[in-house]
Amino acid sequence: MTMNILVVDDEELARQRISSLLEDSSEYSICAEAENGAEALMMVERHQPDLILLDISMPVMDGLEVAKHLSGMPNPPAVIFTTAYGEYALEAFSTKATGYLMKPIRKEQLFKSLEQARSLNRAQRAEAAGDSELEGSARKHICARMRGNLELIPIEDVYYFQADQKYVTVRHKNGEVIIEESLKSLESDLSERFIRIHRNALVAKSRIAGLAKTNIGRVKVQIDKIEDELEVSRRHVAEIRRFVRNR
Repeated sequence: MTMNILVVDDEELARQRISSLLEDSSEYSICAEAENGAEALMMVERHQPDLILLDISMPVMDGLEVAKHLSGMPNPPAVIFTTAYGEYALEAFSTKATGYLMKPIRKEQLFKSLEQARSLNRAQRAEAAGDSELEGSARKHICARMRGNLELIPIEDVYYFQADQKYVTVRHKNGEVIIEESLKSLESDLSERFIRIHRNALVAKSRIAGLAKTNIGRVKVQIDKIEDELEVSRRHVAEIRRFVRNR
């Protein structure tokens, strides 16, 4: 059975080299190409590849962040990282990637990595991706589905996250979207930039304009540049006041 491959690299010559290495193979077929991480996620949605040959250093969204978004999918493709920079190796392996190839890629190494990936079924890849923590990878985007398409929202544009049952509303400078990611996961990834004010809300630290009291004595966070005010739960009031006072 032919394995469908998505090739992701911002350099056209690198994509062409991989195509040339695979052109005579009946076991592997390139189903699509992408030149950055954001485009890669869209190609994954559209083509459902079995495997991604994924460059690490790219504009818009790097390969490590792409791998993090893929790990949240129910049936993620296998990932083989490709890079010219050896210093990424440790971080790349922390993603539970199937393989790691140094450029220039040699045919023997490529096919060895592809065979290793073929030996894993999608359930095994999903389990491996689910164990991935990507501790060293700085997340820069929120990935949301809008009318069947993927929308990438820069973290710096987000005002707050607010949970409602299993969904989370992302309020950002161009509106809002709903994602299925948990607040706990978002808080873990974004703790340096966001602060929990309630069991159902995380607010960007840089967007907190001040605090206000309601007529019944409840504390609310005022958010810079928008009129939204979010209630602070009693257990978080002291922490939020301390943060506002000391920043």
